[in-house]
Amino acid sequence: MILVVGSKGMLGQELMKVFGDAARGVDIDDIDITDLVSVQRVLLTLKPRIVINAAAYTDVDGCQTEVEKAMQVNGEGVAYLALGTKEIGAKLVQVSSDYIFDGKKGAPYLEDDLASPLSIYGESKLAGEMNAWFNPDHLIVRTQWLYGHGGKNFVETMLKLAAEKDELSVVDDQVGSPTWAYDLALAVKALLEKGCSGTYHAANSGSVSWNGFAKEIFRLAGLDIKVNPMSTQELGRPAPRPLYSTLDCSKLAQDAGVTLQPWQQALERYLEQRPAR
Repeated sequence: MILVVGSKGMLGQELMKVFGDAARGVDIDDIDITDLVSVQRVLLTLKPRIVINAAAYTDVDGCQTEVEKAMQVNGEGVAYLALGTKEIGAKLVQVSSDYIFDGKKGAPYLEDDLASPLSIYGESKLAGEMNAWFNPDHLIVRTQWLYGHGGKNFVETMLKLAAEKDELSVVDDQVGSPTWAYDLALAVKALLEKGCSGTYHAANSGSVSWNGFAKEIFRLAGLDIKVNPMSTQELGRPAPRPLYSTLDCSKLAQDAGVTLQPWQQALERYLEQRPAR
């Protein structure tokens, strides 16, 4: 049995779909990953073969002020899951982020590139990666710019704003790979089926700025919205962001035989499947 922690979240829902009958989901009502006793109780009761941690505190700006909560959920919680899975002989899958990098490399990041997070969120996700090592049988999957059904994300934010305005300003100096949660779930499944361990990058192929991403969302949705450029500095968010954090996913292709579809195709499929609102 594969246990999905955070099964009601954006990625968790897709993991539950992809793994089907093999999966069982738990969420905040069932398990508190920041409480070792809660983690041990659930893992010792269910005794899963694999635990996928899709639970996280993902509000990047919120993490900047709620430092303790960020470190507890994204860092300490992973330590408890790692210790618990090791105790029952299960594999731990930890989902991580491009925000562990500073974006100054100037080329797509490889799995073994030096981590240098700019924000508390990035620091907390890096702590989670390090804590996953408490279980030698672990798989760390880094992704970026995630969107999907049933969660707050950039695509839904843009579509909501488009219903209120006909002109928007979106940053054009941050570049990455928008990634559909469903495709990420498929990558996790492929890695597990191949028995992979260690660290992997998984994102939809190709890269774009947030500004370019917004324009493609509106184009595919048939909306006539003017998208103006602006800088990250002009936006003035509390947490610093990496400017170029595209992930090199060639190791995923090599070891699991998976190359995720171009981000434009993934976005198109997502919008086609999106329920009417």
